[in-house]
Amino acid sequence: MTERARLLRVLPLLSVASTRADWDEVYRRELPRVYNFFRYHLGDGATAEDLTATTFEKAWRGRRGFRRDEAAFSTWLFTIARNVAIDHFRRRRVELPLDAAAELQGHDDLEAAEIRRSEFRRLYRLLRVLPARERELVALKYGAGSTNREIARLTGLSESNVGTILHRVVQGLRESWYGQEEAHDPGGSR
Repeated sequence: MTERARLLRVLPLLSVASTRADWDEVYRRELPRVYNFFRYHLGDGATAEDLTATTFEKAWRGRRGFRRDEAAFSTWLFTIARNVAIDHFRRRRVELPLDAAAELQGHDDLEAAEIRRSEFRRLYRLLRVLPARERELVALKYGAGSTNREIARLTGLSESNVGTILHRVVQGLRESWYGQEEAHDPGGSR
């Protein structure tokens, strides 16, 4: 029996992501989302890369356990990513600064790049003081680009609760951001 014939015979038993072509497509589509989830969560590009690789390695090894009747592939993948993040925090208990995020945006002049780095560091300081759950929701929403519905499935919260929490967190971040600006600029200009 040829390899193609064997594959066609067992294909119904395998998940969507388990064939080479499908896995390549899933990897191409989900890699930036998973990386950005870790990048927002950790603030360190190198560690985000390592944890992204760990996530995809675990997904590849467990791909036959994926059941599309239970969850979307992205939900399953982000469940793995969340567990990888939890394991990382248990081992390290360290949060790293968001130094190099400006480099992801491209190369402008040095002054603009420095301003952007400074703003990323400032944003990370604000994110760092958030409770872990709120920081994770921000990472899923703005880092991974997940919808409120996807986040709700991952976290067990209701979709409206996710939206409410994110709205409050963003409002609080805005207030803190502009409050800090006003503290630095007594004239109150924005």
